Amino acid sequence: MVLDINEIMKLLPHRYPFLLVDRIDLLEPGVRIVGTKNVTVNEPFFQGHFPGHPIMPGVLIIEAMAQVGGVFAIISDKIGPDKVTYFVGIDNARFRKPVLPGDVLRMELEIINCRRGLYCFKGRAFVGETLVTEADLKATFADRNDS
Repeated sequence: MVLDINEIMKLLPHRYPFLLVDRIDLLEPGVRIVGTKNVTVNEPFFQGHFPGHPIMPGVLIIEAMAQVGGVFAIISDKIGPDKVTYFVGIDNARFRKPVLPGDVLRMELEIINCRRGLYCFKGRAFVGETLVTEADLKATFADRNDS
């Protein structure tokens, strides 16, 4: 299953400048997902991180992986628009190499388990074949409170 940006925007509530997934390249419901972020010099965070030496902040790489995981859970378990995603944990995060403008960030997440609505993923991010970031991520869903 491949999803373009328009299909991703139907699933995730995030929008520019915080939507950090451009495409879902592979989805095996209940098993794994692969998503892509094209990193451009026009990203707003590069203005301050760092002037003259732009590097994508590690927390945003983690957020991009979490968004890919959200797509996985929404599709795998048919979670509707009446729910909101809560990112509830990050463990074992490691930042191996910087992500720079012009890089294509490929995020691969595999489901470790899902118990009582708590999704646990092993996430890895690559530029080409180089591992740049890895982390264990946890997320859950709750009723949307649109009051």
